[in-house]
Amino acid sequence: MLLCVDVGNTQIALGVYDDHADGPRPPVVRDWRMRTDPRMTSDELDVAFTALLGPYAPRITGIAALSTVPSLLRELRMMLARRGDPHVIVGPGVRTGVPLLVDNPREVGADRVMNTLAAHAIHNTACVVVDFGTSTNIDVVSAKGEFLGGVIAPGIEISMEALATRAAALRTVELVQPRSVIGKNTVEALQSGVLYGFAGQVDGLVRRIVAELGRRAGPVTVIGTGGLAPLMQGISETITEYVPDLTLAGLRLTYLRNC
Repeated sequence: MLLCVDVGNTQIALGVYDDHADGPRPPVVRDWRMRTDPRMTSDELDVAFTALLGPYAPRITGIAALSTVPSLLRELRMMLARRGDPHVIVGPGVRTGVPLLVDNPREVGADRVMNTLAAHAIHNTACVVVDFGTSTNIDVVSAKGEFLGGVIAPGIEISMEALATRAAALRTVELVQPRSVIGKNTVEALQSGVLYGFAGQVDGLVRRIVAELGRRAGPVTVIGTGGLAPLMQGISETITEYVPDLTLAGLRLTYLRNC
């Protein structure tokens, strides 16, 4: 089985795929999420992953991984080298097949490249990928599968925490859809402001991006992904597809290309 590991700033996502799975996005056999701790050592990562995998651990035949946290990228390399499994760590020099049409390709995060790769492989159209994570990343993919650039904005949880920190009378609340846009109490008002506010921000940016791409881009698929994407289901007016395992799917495709 292939283990895919996406080390993000807030969470680490793991998923296992069947070795004989076919297509650009086969179903994940099993997936997990754990909190990211940038101080973890390679030994601690190994113990944590093995504990989460449980009965799947002895069946792992290969690993594809990325890390947007520099300190954990080093530890991840040490852990995988010690394990001895065939593996790919996405970074400079790894073949992804994604042309990066930006001023400085080295600035593009590995997770954004994986989202671009998977989005185009699944839909074969121009795509706009909205990744709801620590930051809200909106990435633009051409009909040829090229990464054209995108938008980076503060994430939902970061914004909520900043508001609670700076406003003495406000606090963090559960991120669920309120009864109505017009909040009848402080909790509902906060929930409305955060969820509908972010949906409005995303919808406005996506509409501007699609208009900038123009008719030559052809059909454009708008995909929501990331740990907080389910919050936007039924709220965003422009997101048409929700693919929570998009980054893992890109990691799998990269492993197949390189190993």
